[in-house]
Amino acid sequence: MILSRLDDEKAQDIVFINLKHKSAFADGLIIASGRSHRHVGAMADHLLRALKDAGHGRARVEGLPHCDWVLIDVGDVIVHLFRPEVRGYYNIEKIWSVDSGHLGSAH
Repeated sequence: MILSRLDDEKAQDIVFINLKHKSAFADGLIIASGRSHRHVGAMADHLLRALKDAGHGRARVEGLPHCDWVLIDVGDVIVHLFRPEVRGYYNIEKIWSVDSGHLGSAH
């Protein structure tokens, strides 16, 4: 549902990192970029509403005031929404040794 929602919101460079049996804190990470602060904020807001409607209203959120990097902790999945410059700087895909496993806009 999260990947579909991000695709609907025109998120860029969507990546899913499977952490099952690799990490105790989550089963997966989703990383995506927005075009601007406003786009990142809108994606986060719409995703939070969709999660609440789907019964995941207890998601924790960090970074909303600035919208450079918004983290949404849904429990089993953690979503990172970045502005492209910030995503490039932190490069968290590399931390998890992800080869360009981008889902792209058509999945």
